[in-house]
Amino acid sequence: MRVAAHVHSEWSYDGSWSLGDLARLFGRLRYDAVLMSEHDRGFDGDRWREYATACSDASKNGALLVPGIEYSDAANAAHVLVWGADDFLGEGLETVDMLRAARAASATAVLAHPARRRVHERVEPEWLELLDGIEIWNRKYDGIAPSAEAFDLLAREARLRPFVGFDFHRARQLYPISMTFDGRTGRDPDAVFEALSNAAYRARPIGLSVSALRNPAVRKGLLAAEGFRSRAARARRRSRGSKTR
Repeated sequence: MRVAAHVHSEWSYDGSWSLGDLARLFGRLRYDAVLMSEHDRGFDGDRWREYATACSDASKNGALLVPGIEYSDAANAAHVLVWGADDFLGEGLETVDMLRAARAASATAVLAHPARRRVHERVEPEWLELLDGIEIWNRKYDGIAPSAEAFDLLAREARLRPFVGFDFHRARQLYPISMTFDGRTGRDPDAVFEALSNAAYRARPIGLSVSALRNPAVRKGLLAAEGFRSRAARARRRSRGSKTR
């Protein structure tokens, strides 16, 4: 299965796409499934159950939408993507407490965008013991090159699996990155959760393996491209700002 990870809908406070539109969009882009990750803000147990049902209904007309939550601490600094928990774990929990709850629920927990707010510097040994993966490439925050900080965290704990995600809120965050799940899990979120639990997946960003991304020459080229993209984006913003004055 070709899978898109870390996607937000209008069920997140900062999302803009409906679940139905996302299912159709990613279906047209030939993704088999989408690992959704709504922000925990404003969720509770009832809203979580409503959301899971809404994902199931929207999946009838496109890619399979797999419900998940992006949990953040009270300071909105550390974020963790969680899939496979039957219940909502809580809003604004301390990261270690949330990770313990995810482990007790037999859910999969992935640290999101570790370079954001320099969270990689705050990662505790117990986090690494309780996490299942690290998001090595987040399109929204890392741009078009993977995160060096994330690779450093992977080096600290060989058991952790690399993830790549869009952090999709708007169409400009699309990029040819994906996760590949072994076998055909069908249109069943429980089968996807089982594959996550068994680590039966691998990251396939822009058609490259994670080992290829560790190559210094490849990393250097991608970082150079990201630098050019960032400078061009800043120039466009300055240009738009000057025209509105």
